[in-house]
Amino acid sequence: MCGISGIVHSENIGRNLFNSIRNLEYRGYDSCGIAMLRQGTIDLRKNIGGIDDVNSKEQLDQMQGRIGIAHTRWATHGGVTQENAHPHLSTNRKFAVVHNGIISNYKELRESLQSKGVIFDSLTDTEVFVNLLEESFADCNDLEQSFLAALQQIEGSFSIVMLSAHDPEHLYCVKQESPLLLGLGEGCNYVGSDLNAFLEYTRQAIVLDDGEYVVLGQDDYQIRQVQTRDTIGKSVLNIDWDVETSKKGGYSHYMLKEIFDEPQTIRQAMKIPAGQISGIAEMFVNAPRSYLIGVGTTYYVASISQYYFSILADCFYPSLSSDEFTVVKIESGDMAFAFSQSGETYDTKTALEYAKDHGAQTAAVVNVMGSAISMMVDQVIMQGSGPEICVVSTKAALAQTFIMIRVALELGLMQTRISRKEYEKHQLDLEEFPEMVKKVLNEQSGFVRNIARATSHVENWLFLGCGVYYPVAMESALKMKEVTYQHAEGMPAGFLKHGTLSMVEPALHSLFFVPPPEEKELHDRTLIAMEQVKTRGGTAIALMFQGDKRAHAVVDQSIELPPVSILLAPLMQMIVAQMFSYYAALELGRNIDKPRNLAKSVTVG
Repeated sequence: MCGISGIVHSENIGRNLFNSIRNLEYRGYDSCGIAMLRQGTIDLRKNIGGIDDVNSKEQLDQMQGRIGIAHTRWATHGGVTQENAHPHLSTNRKFAVVHNGIISNYKELRESLQSKGVIFDSLTDTEVFVNLLEESFADCNDLEQSFLAALQQIEGSFSIVMLSAHDPEHLYCVKQESPLLLGLGEGCNYVGSDLNAFLEYTRQAIVLDDGEYVVLGQDDYQIRQVQTRDTIGKSVLNIDWDVETSKKGGYSHYMLKEIFDEPQTIRQAMKIPAGQISGIAEMFVNAPRSYLIGVGTTYYVASISQYYFSILADCFYPSLSSDEFTVVKIESGDMAFAFSQSGETYDTKTALEYAKDHGAQTAAVVNVMGSAISMMVDQVIMQGSGPEICVVSTKAALAQTFIMIRVALELGLMQTRISRKEYEKHQLDLEEFPEMVKKVLNEQSGFVRNIARATSHVENWLFLGCGVYYPVAMESALKMKEVTYQHAEGMPAGFLKHGTLSMVEPALHSLFFVPPPEEKELHDRTLIAMEQVKTRGGTAIALMFQGDKRAHAVVDQSIELPPVSILLAPLMQMIVAQMFSYYAALELGRNIDKPRNLAKSVTVG
């Protein structure tokens, strides 16, 4: 995934365009660049590294002009080099392009252009398109027509923004299976791959659909269909995200800030209208078979949700990783429910397309308005978590899990699995949970940091839990891997004795997710696994609840949490595990908000 930004303004935009891609840096940080038009010449500056590093070399924020495009990259075609960084210029330097996605037939097009004498500077598919523009313009001398002619030659999924010296007043933009939005201002207009590109400057946005292109000026815009050139009227949305939620606000990292945002994230999840929650529950009721799908963190959200549906509604819906879903038999009338923070995850989009092709219903919970998944499903819940800048998902994953507890409760009431009285008690617990999370974050962070500091040298971890605590352990292990680069393996606590015990030794640490003692069966099973580790000389650390004397007697170290409802205890431990991973990474000096080799979502196969 990469970040695109473009601005057309009545005043100089150098600093604004630089700020725009800085706000998009979580989408990719291998390299970045800006192209601006000034006095008929395109000034291009780009380099490898993070945005601030590139700025120190290239002075991006000092560029001058009233129209320009920018890009921050996560490499797909071509390695991380200055030549492969975006924007890309045509041979005659009259066209500049930024591009997200994949041009699937770029090799054939590249060979054709090379046979005509075009010399390429990069290994990217993007440079093919910018040279197609130059060739098309030479044939017709009409910029809009040449833009469309070049588009007709490419295949794949893409969003593209073009700047040309032949039209100093407009940017040309197109969307095809890769996100692109417009931002509307006073004497200025914006385009970006997501809202963070322009949220600092305007709250008025237009979501583009596939097969639409835009001619964007500072005071005007025309949206047309690529195939027919017919003009399209689009509704303007007012974005209610708080700009400040995307700022660090004094925290050392976005990850830490977003963990501390979680009480408010939960409150936002509680504000989702009951009608939307019950509408999703009814889809589960009416579908003969339903599946929960996601990939990475959202697969673990799906797996946690699977347990809550079983606990609260006595219903079993299998959770599958999106990349494996297309091998499952699915029939007309079935339902696929997807989880995606970005709403652009390639594997999840592919899974939903597979479901739709087989006549299944589709629904999703996503965080990004106008994203592909939010627009392709039959029903969507916009979770309203606000921008999540850190590549590692914390508050968005928690919000999705919390929302699915609400759906499972509604389904349990519909199915008469729980009584109205039980339903109302659970609802009260949900409403009180944000204050409890706030208290734990404020009071326990020091204890969590101390244990993270004392164990930061540990290179191999087992994260173990029973029942719903098992997928919580898997999700927590993923966080540890993502942000510390240390090995962590999540598994059921009962699985330990079936092979993995052979690895237990003092150097291997085990983190146990211990349920409250009231959950006697799960609690007993977890303690049996802890005793197996201790008996064989292993090191056991526990996330547990206050007053649990049995667990306290077994473990080497523990983080003891205040009592919370059995329903929400797993979520409380998931939050604390996020903090544990953060502080371990801090102690190790990792690049916490931008872990190596990762981007915010994977939008290519």
